[in-house]
Amino acid sequence: MRMKPHIIYEDEAIVVIDKDAGAIVHPAPGHESGAITDALVRRFPQMARVGSEERPGVVHRLDMETSGVMVFAKTQAAYLDLRRQFESHDTVEKTYLAVVHGRPGQKSGTIDEPVGRDRLSAVSHWTTLGSHDGISLVEFKIDTGRMHQIRIHAAALGCPIVGDRTYGSAEKDRHLRRHPSRQLLHAVELSFLHPVTHRRVTFAAPPPEDIIYA
Repeated sequence: MRMKPHIIYEDEAIVVIDKDAGAIVHPAPGHESGAITDALVRRFPQMARVGSEERPGVVHRLDMETSGVMVFAKTQAAYLDLRRQFESHDTVEKTYLAVVHGRPGQKSGTIDEPVGRDRLSAVSHWTTLGSHDGISLVEFKIDTGRMHQIRIHAAALGCPIVGDRTYGSAEKDRHLRRHPSRQLLHAVELSFLHPVTHRRVTFAAPPPEDIIYA
């Protein structure tokens, strides 16, 4: 099935999209077609030669069920610059919204807990924006970009993300007023230095209805 990505911004070097929940970023085993990269290469054929053949233009990732803002490179120079930024974590700012079970013990805080097989350092700053009926809306700003970082850190806080089938609570999900169809995590804002102008640019994707009305 072909999908059409929601493009927020594009120029000669980058394209920024609002990723739908359930959309896959690049082909993978079991998901050989219908990837965002396939749609972007059809629209911008030059992207086929950017980065790797399997992941053209991809400089960072979001889980399949996570929605929100992503940037892709349209040129090799932009790809190398953005990859450096995302790997160093010095100039990239990422903000997420998560609907979690329970309520963190404090209004805000920082969690520094290693994640992954290699136990790499991972730092997340969180702020509780509101709570009702046993769930809370929490903003996460992350200094690092480890795989499943926010999902693992939310669970470590005792407030797993609603709908998270790996780190969450199926029992708690079943008792919710609205049953989640995915993990309720959304990349709401992304900021970095433009690879050509080197000026800071910031892009946002409004939260979808399942985040707003959870």
